[in-house]
Amino acid sequence: MSAGKGGWRRPRSLRTQLLLWLITLHLAAAVLTAWFSFLAYGNLVHNALDDQMRLVAESYAGGDQSRTPRLVNSDAVLERGAFVVQIWSPDGSRLLSSSWPDLPMPLQPRPGFGDLRTGPQAWAHWRAFTAEPGAHADQRRVQVLQNEDYRRRRALRRALLEGLPITLLLPVALLALWLIVSAASRSLRAVARDVASQDERSPTDLPLARVPDEIAPLVASFNHLLGRVRSAFATQRRFVQDAAHELRTPMAAIGLQIENLRAHIPAGEATERFVQLEAGVTRAQHLIEQLLSLSRQDAPRRAMAREAVDIEVLLRESVSQLMVLADARQVDVGFEGSIAPVVFAPAAELRSVFDNLIDNALRYAPEGGVVDVKLHAVDGHGVVDVLDNGPGIPADAMARVFDRFFRVPGAAAGGSGLGLAIARTAAERNGLRIELSNREHGRGLRARVHLPAEPEAAAKA
Repeated sequence: MSAGKGGWRRPRSLRTQLLLWLITLHLAAAVLTAWFSFLAYGNLVHNALDDQMRLVAESYAGGDQSRTPRLVNSDAVLERGAFVVQIWSPDGSRLLSSSWPDLPMPLQPRPGFGDLRTGPQAWAHWRAFTAEPGAHADQRRVQVLQNEDYRRRRALRRALLEGLPITLLLPVALLALWLIVSAASRSLRAVARDVASQDERSPTDLPLARVPDEIAPLVASFNHLLGRVRSAFATQRRFVQDAAHELRTPMAAIGLQIENLRAHIPAGEATERFVQLEAGVTRAQHLIEQLLSLSRQDAPRRAMAREAVDIEVLLRESVSQLMVLADARQVDVGFEGSIAPVVFAPAAELRSVFDNLIDNALRYAPEGGVVDVKLHAVDGHGVVDVLDNGPGIPADAMARVFDRFFRVPGAAAGGSGLGLAIARTAAERNGLRIELSNREHGRGLRARVHLPAEPEAAAKA
């Protein structure tokens, strides 16, 4: 939110801002309507009552001179607006009779309408009309009075009655405004959902069919940016693929030549250097294979055949395939399975998940160490644990181990920093979740793969 010092905070939501402004405008319009209604009906009431006052005064002035006004009380005058009729002597010096004798109101010096006050109170303000003096000098004078506060109350009641429908319709209007604004912002939320559902490795253009005209240029610009991102990803992917393919053949040739030279290397320091060279070439070949696997994962998704995969059988195959690496590092690999879950997913992608996790455990376990693969149930859900007795992962590096090319500082050489990134990408595509944690008892790391709760969950991922 933006805020002034000690001032009003403006909401960041466009929908909230629009609703606040529309509500404010409607309330202001309702207040102004009530005010103008009060003024209009005030003039109407005043003019109507003035006409009545003039007719009453003229009827007394031009009628029977012996006629006297009927007495009224204070309640009739102040609450119901009854006229107070005063009969004065022809010279206006003496009050002959009055319908409310308790009102000490003098005769106006000039005929016509006027406003008189008898005190500071609100009810002490009066509207008066004095009839024109007759042609005869002995004709009596007539003055009619009405309480001004009663007139204001009557005009106010009339204005409130007229404004009552507007007041009752105001909540309905505000509800309609809220529904309209919500419907208008639904398209924005749809665009947000389309953006959130984008695959970061193969983003697609956002559809413009449901986009309002006001934000269509923004979405079009975003699509143009997505096109540039796709182009950059494609360029990067082609570079990785081309580099890996170009390096694959010469590295294979180098590995073959090294294997041929093994028998011709004399014992001693030359053998030690040869072993280091062989380990470097093996690591380079592993890195090339990982780069090829990574480039295939980064390629736009294509429909892959999903099949019912027996996780126990797949794990046994992965362990068997990696026994060569385990024997080379003298690591004892064990498998234990207490359940036999079935996951619907491409078998190659599931193999990529478990091969990389087991390979990672074998590479970081110490020579002569132990790697255990356990297939069991936790809280009723199937999980696969890959356990090693290696150095584990420091707490400050745990959040970064899935980043590409990240290797834990101080880790032994041999890894490429891509195995966990490849495993997580393949797992997320098929509804699996990888959780890493250091083992509670002793050194080592536990990589836990949470299998889908239902067989169909992987197909819906």
